[in-house]
Amino acid sequence: MSSEKKQASLLDALIPVVSLIVMLFASVKLYGSDSSYGANQIALILAAAIAMLIGHKNGYKWKELEAGIVKGISMALGAILILLMVGSLIGSWILSGTVPTMVYYGLLVLDPSIFYAAACIVCAFVSISIGSSWTTAGTVGVALMGIAAGLDLSLAITAGAIISGAYFGDKMSPLSDTTNLAPAVAGTELFTHIRHMAWTTGPSVLIALVIFTIIGLTSDAGSSDDGLNNTLKILEANFEISFIALLPLFLVLFLAYKKMPAFPTLLIGALFGGVLAMIFQSQAIEKMASSSDYYLVNAIDAVWRAMYGGYTVTTGDQVVDKLLSNGGDGRGGMANMLNTVWLILCAMTFGAVIETIGLLQRLVSSALKLVKGTGSLVSTVIGTCIGTNLIAADQYIAIVLPGRMYRAEFKKRRLHPKNLSRVLEDSATITSPMIPWNTCGAFMAATLGVPTLVYLPFCFFNIANPIISVIYGITHFKIEKIDDEDDSDTPEEPQTDTPPVVKKRSSNEEAVLS
Repeated sequence: MSSEKKQASLLDALIPVVSLIVMLFASVKLYGSDSSYGANQIALILAAAIAMLIGHKNGYKWKELEAGIVKGISMALGAILILLMVGSLIGSWILSGTVPTMVYYGLLVLDPSIFYAAACIVCAFVSISIGSSWTTAGTVGVALMGIAAGLDLSLAITAGAIISGAYFGDKMSPLSDTTNLAPAVAGTELFTHIRHMAWTTGPSVLIALVIFTIIGLTSDAGSSDDGLNNTLKILEANFEISFIALLPLFLVLFLAYKKMPAFPTLLIGALFGGVLAMIFQSQAIEKMASSSDYYLVNAIDAVWRAMYGGYTVTTGDQVVDKLLSNGGDGRGGMANMLNTVWLILCAMTFGAVIETIGLLQRLVSSALKLVKGTGSLVSTVIGTCIGTNLIAADQYIAIVLPGRMYRAEFKKRRLHPKNLSRVLEDSATITSPMIPWNTCGAFMAATLGVPTLVYLPFCFFNIANPIISVIYGITHFKIEKIDDEDDSDTPEEPQTDTPPVVKKRSSNEEAVLS
């Protein structure tokens, strides 16, 4: 910061944040679950404008603010590209019969009484295998949402179960970027970090599974046999249901497991689904395409439409039409992700402005003054990570900024850095999908078709994990100290002007996996 710039005061930092909270509250109050379709975006832009005025007061020029905004938005471009590609993948996979086949077999084998717990477990296994909550939600999660619709189960609870399982697996997977980023920022080793996380993550997922099981066993929801059989017959009439249709799913999971970058992985999966649709799904092709006399022309047209506009069909059955084509508006497709892209761009603009003019750092440094003991330190880190997720709308910033700010304090108190890395993941990673304007929350809402604030109460794992982490901090349970002989195992991270998150976010592979 040059000498002509004033240091931000605490009041400076609070004004745009409080303004944003008030406007977002008004947005939700006035528009409910539809607030993310424009009202939240306006609130974020207005709050960014307020922050710009404060920055101007403190000596920042428009060019500096503009450069900060461009840098902030560029950090989200990888995630935006992935979001658009997931839209194409969903449309292509419905047309290819991949999603309908998963739904068909899921309706046959999954009992409604155990469905929510089973959905959580399935997503946990897939996510821990590939290290990606986003890919899990965009593939297996979409199918599970379809199964829930076919069984007449709650879509909000299903979305909560999918997110709970996906984020458990992502958090515990050595392939996940956030699981690698947190120990790197805190100054500890990857598998030390994962082992230490098991103490908070294990009980959290068990709590979630118990609640999902109780809900399933005590719920009366569920379709009748006649309704279920009707859904199965409609799927059979409109798609070729076979094991071959599942090949795109296995291909994507294999490529993700082999750590191919996310964007080409999803593009290959979408194109492969389109090829299978052209070969095996002639019925679906004819219903989607224009009326050309040539099948190849129709097939290319149908795949093209599905990838950019989503899959559309009218079967006469409201359940199936809602399941496969969002009531005729199109399921999947890049076009249906554009509102989410809009939300992410506005959120990143606000986050970039307050970071550029030092407001975010001012809030974090003020929080440090509240720290007294270990319990308050852990609670403050968790509160800072959640607050950064709310304000900056990005889980990577929510890991890196608090990690760098609190690292010295943990060392000063002789607390092992694995405690810090665990707390970062127990809060920053876990709460990101529960914030509508955060990149993760926006992605999950768009992919699963349930507004963030609607599924939020059912993300039991994501809710329990930060609470358990706070309890551990207060009781000092599994809070480990640094022994003198351990000092050499926790080297200081080089202090550079460019935080690790910027380098990671420049890669599409790293941007998607959380």
